[in-house]
Amino acid sequence: MSTESTTTGRGSRGFEIVLIAVYGIFALSATARSLVQVLRDFSYAPVAYALSLLAAITYIAVTVALVRGGRSSALARRLCIAELAGVLIVGTLTLVDPALFPDATVWGHFGQGYGFVPLLLPVLALFYLRRR
Repeated sequence: MSTESTTTGRGSRGFEIVLIAVYGIFALSATARSLVQVLRDFSYAPVAYALSLLAAITYIAVTVALVRGGRSSALARRLCIAELAGVLIVGTLTLVDPALFPDATVWGHFGQGYGFVPLLLPVLALFYLRRR
């Protein structure tokens, strides 16, 4: 095996590990946040909190699909497309109809509260899955 292919394989696997770790962190944090929101004050912002829970479920599903790899890559790709659509739709809604979102969500304002990582994450994942 050549040094170049070994290095590329390691770099690719390193990026995959970081991608899975970031998705895992978002899965945990979004789940914790949304559960607290839903259980404590759902009536205050039902749309926002329901969408936060949807984001959490999406992050969990993408994390599992990425960890499983192989045939789950097609599922991961579809989930990332759905995630990106969610970020774009929720981000747009938070700007167009802020009354629906009296409290922050993970995907609100295109993930601004999280440094726009929610917007960039599915794009990076789709790029990675395409190259793999």
